[in-house]
Amino acid sequence: MDEFFSWLSNHFVGRVDGPMKFRLLLQPAVAVFFAIRDGLNDARHGNAPYFWAIFTEPSRRMELILHGWKAVGKVFFFATVMDLIYQYLVVGWMYPLAALSIAFILAFVPYLLMRGPVNRIARAFKMLQKERTLK
Repeated sequence: MDEFFSWLSNHFVGRVDGPMKFRLLLQPAVAVFFAIRDGLNDARHGNAPYFWAIFTEPSRRMELILHGWKAVGKVFFFATVMDLIYQYLVVGWMYPLAALSIAFILAFVPYLLMRGPVNRIARAFKMLQKERTLK
């Protein structure tokens, strides 16, 4: 397992230079776009922050995970395909597990990290607006 993580980190760092490096910015940017959209929607409906709700609301856990998957599933799929293409061009072989790992890092992690804070910021902004209208 240590060899896999060592290989993965070496190849991830090696991907910063070389062909198709644009995907290292494009895929997280698209995931963040969906996180912002969904975080604002959560704030509008008064839902708890996404990542927090996954752990604190066990009755909704599967629903939340499926909604997150639906939001970034296409990004994850394209991240996996693009990484497999990169591997074939640079390494000459395809490593599906590594491609899935990289896709998870580039698609799901930014989504998970951004959706909750966007919700909190939007709710705080909404509260400030209410306070201003009451004055």
